[in-house]
Amino acid sequence: MAKRKQITEESSDDGSDSAHSSYEPVKGSKTFQTKKRRKVSAVSSGDEDDDGSLLSTYPNSHARSRHVISAAAQQRDALLAWYSNVHDSRGMPWRKPYDRSFDADARAQRAYEVWVSEIMLQQTQVATVKPYYTKWMINFPTIKHLAASDIDTVNGLWKGLGYYSRAKRLLDGARKVVEELDGRLPSNAKDMESLIPGIGRYTAGAICSIAYNEQVPVLDGNVNRLLSRVLALHSNPKSKTTLDTLWAGADAMVKGSSSPGDVNQALIELGSTVCKPREPACVSCPLKPWCQAYKGTEVAPSSPPHHTAVPDIEDLCSTCVPIPSVEGQDVPPVVSYPMKGERKKQREELDIVNVVEWRNDEDRWFLLIRRPEGGLLAGLHEFPTTPDVSLSISSKEEKNIPRVLLSTMFKKPPVGLRSDSKSTTPPSTASRDIGEAPSIVKIQRAGDVLHVFSHIRKTYRVQWVVLEGGGSASAPPELVPNSTQLTSKNAKAVKHKGVKKGHTKVSSDEAATGAITGATASPASAMWLRLDEVEHANIGTGVMKVWALARSLWSNGINSAPRTSSR
Repeated sequence: MAKRKQITEESSDDGSDSAHSSYEPVKGSKTFQTKKRRKVSAVSSGDEDDDGSLLSTYPNSHARSRHVISAAAQQRDALLAWYSNVHDSRGMPWRKPYDRSFDADARAQRAYEVWVSEIMLQQTQVATVKPYYTKWMINFPTIKHLAASDIDTVNGLWKGLGYYSRAKRLLDGARKVVEELDGRLPSNAKDMESLIPGIGRYTAGAICSIAYNEQVPVLDGNVNRLLSRVLALHSNPKSKTTLDTLWAGADAMVKGSSSPGDVNQALIELGSTVCKPREPACVSCPLKPWCQAYKGTEVAPSSPPHHTAVPDIEDLCSTCVPIPSVEGQDVPPVVSYPMKGERKKQREELDIVNVVEWRNDEDRWFLLIRRPEGGLLAGLHEFPTTPDVSLSISSKEEKNIPRVLLSTMFKKPPVGLRSDSKSTTPPSTASRDIGEAPSIVKIQRAGDVLHVFSHIRKTYRVQWVVLEGGGSASAPPELVPNSTQLTSKNAKAVKHKGVKKGHTKVSSDEAATGAITGATASPASAMWLRLDEVEHANIGTGVMKVWALARSLWSNGINSAPRTSSR
C-alpha cells in the first residue's frame, strides 16, 4: 500500500508541505522565443535549420499541449463514477461524505478531523494510521481538547508512528487556532496555508476541498505519479516547471466540480490502489482512455525517429527528458513515468548512547533526558547521548564520554573509571557516605544498533554505564534542573576524544528524518525512571532498539548483572 508523500519543490526544514502559495492554475510559460514562426515536418539527429542551429536541440517530438488535461469534465465524471464504488473499501474512519447541511462549526470540526488524518498519513501507510487516528480522536475529539493538552500527552499517543515533529505541529497549530482564530481552522486554502504552522499547499487543499468544498487541487505522491502518466510527463521531478505542470493538471481536474473533495480523494485513491509504481492495474483505471502513457506514445527512443511529423517548433516540449532505452529490457511505457529522481546518498553517522543505571539494594534506576519542546524530536526522551562522533573513535575515547557527559547532569558529578587514571577500581561503596558523589562502577559496551532514516544511516553505539552511591535508600543521586547533554561548550572538552568539531547545529533535513546529527546547546530535562518504567516513557523507535540491546546484557535475570566489575 502506497505511502502518502508530500510533493514540494524542495524539502522544507520545518516539515511543512508548502512549496507554492498561489491557488490559481499555472499557465504554461513560453519556452521558446523565435522571431520567425517555422514549420518543421521532420526531425532527425543532426538536421540543421536555415540559420545553422541543430534541431536536435529540441529532442522531443511532441507538443507542450500533451501535458495539459483534456476533456476535464469527462475525466472527472469517469473518476467519480469509479470512486463511488470504492470510497469505503479501505475503511478509513476519517473519510466521510460532504454534508451540505453542516453549519460553520460542523464544517470546522470536519476540517480538524481531515487535518489530523492528513498529518498522520504523511510518509505513513493507511493501515498503520487507522488505529492511531481512532485513538487520537477519542482523546482529542475537538481542536480545543488538543489545544488544552501538552507535548508529553501528545507524544504518548503518537508513540510508534514516527516523525514526531508532526505531532508537535498539530499541537502548535491547535493552540494557535484556539487562541487567535476563535477555535476554527480557516475556511479557505490560502489563509490556512499562511496562518497555520506546518500546513502547506497540499494539506490546505485536502482539508479545504473535503471539509469546506473549496475548488482547490491536491498533489501528493500518488497524484503526482497518476498525473505524470496521464500527461506522459517525463521530466525532472523536482523542477519548478514539472511541479507547475502537475499542479495545473490537478487544478483542471477539480475546477468546476460540485464535489471537489471527492475529486481529490478519488485521485489519491486511484494513485494509491490502481496506478501503483511498479504494477499498475491499467485495465481497471477509469482514466485509461485519456492516459498518454498507456497509449504508449513514447516508447523510449533516445531520439525521435527519422521523418516523424512534429508540431511547430514554438510548440515543442522542452520540459521532458527522453526516456532512455535499456538494452535487453522491454520497459512498459506506463512504468517509465514519472521520471526517477536522483537518490541522495545516505551519510554514515555514529552516536554514543549511554544507558546510565544507578542501583542500590532496593531498585534499579535509569537516566533519561527529555529533549526541549521546540525543534528536533520535541519533548521525547532518550538516553544521554553524544551525537555524531568520529567513525574511527577508539574504545578508550568511548569510555571517557560518560564521565564528561554526566559531569554536567549531576549536582555532585560522578567519579571513578577515569580515562586518565591507570586504576579503574572505584571507591568501595561501603566506605562512602550517603550524599557523596556517585561512582561509575561499570562501563560495558552493549553493541551497535542501526537505525536508517531517509538520508542517514545512523549507528547507535550503546554503552551500559552503572553508578553506585551518592543517593539514598529510596532515591538516586540528585540531578541538575534542566541539565544539558552535549553543548558547544563541553564539546570542546571531548573534541579530542572522538567527537567531531563544529557540530553545534541541527542539520536541515533532521526535521524530516528525526535523526540526531549534531550537538545542541538547547536545555533538556533529566530524570530517573525505574527499570519497569523505561519502555513506557515517550521514547522513539530508535531508543526502544537501544533499550532492548542494553537489556540483553542481563537477559538471564535483572538481578544477575554484576555490580562492581569494570569494563
